[in-house]
Amino acid sequence: MKKTLRSIVMIAAALYLCTTLSGCGTYNRLVTLDEGVKEAWSQVDTQLQRRFDLIPNLVETVKGFAAQEKEVFIKVTEARSRVAGAGTIPEKIEANNQLTSALSRLLVVAERYPDIKSNENFIRLQDELAGTENRIAVARRRYNEAVKEYNVKVRSFPSNLMAKAFDFEKAEFYEAPAEASAPPKVQF
Repeated sequence: MKKTLRSIVMIAAALYLCTTLSGCGTYNRLVTLDEGVKEAWSQVDTQLQRRFDLIPNLVETVKGFAAQEKEVFIKVTEARSRVAGAGTIPEKIEANNQLTSALSRLLVVAERYPDIKSNENFIRLQDELAGTENRIAVARRRYNEAVKEYNVKVRSFPSNLMAKAFDFEKAEFYEAPAEASAPPKVQF
């Protein structure tokens, strides 16, 4: 009888120890993945800030050649202001999608003016912006990969139990705006 009771206590202790250690590993993995999402977002944010800083120079260069395109400049400026005022990641994503759309219209305007295409400042700024857009695309992809890995862990059993217990919530993907699927219209 004593051996049976001792065996039951040892098995219970072993199960408790395994469960506790497993739970710690799951919690630590969730923390690691959550930090990975935050780090990936900071890379996206850095590239978005780089683009944000380039925009006034680009706008001023295009303004010099296309003064009558006032509406486009206003939209770019308004979109840039929304980016500056965005606080949460979803707000930043939405504001930057609007800015991307406004920049596309600005570049279409630039295409209408042959003189601007030969201006060194414009060419340099356009190259900088193209490079920045590529960096943003890479950073967005890496962010979405981190979000996917994190969300799978948060939603998978049994780690979802630990996630719920410690308020780990799904992260949002950075999705392109709907208008990004349509090619820009260029008119001469």
